[in-house]
Amino acid sequence: MPKYLFEATYVGQGIKGLMKEGGTARRDALTEALKSVGGTLDSFYYAFGYYDVLGVFDVPDDASAAALSLLINSTGTVNVRLKPLLSVEDLDEAAKKTPAYRAPGQ
Repeated sequence: MPKYLFEATYVGQGIKGLMKEGGTARRDALTEALKSVGGTLDSFYYAFGYYDVLGVFDVPDDASAAALSLLINSTGTVNVRLKPLLSVEDLDEAAKKTPAYRAPGQ
């Protein structure tokens, strides 16, 4: 299953909800959302800095990841960004490919 890194920032009422419910409840809510599309949560961490939450999850396909992102962002309480992750084997395979490309101005 494809893996994704997620970076999330709580905004507005989302911050109040986090303080009221606690971190465990928010992690559990994400776990349930992932289960609903056939996914699993690999890791979930709160952090200092620009992003409040960071983690990794698996879902069956890109459409499932996009559906989660759209739904979560549509609440207006959390801004989430997803990044597809590549295994070292995926990178090895990519390095073997030679795409055709012309740099600008050449």
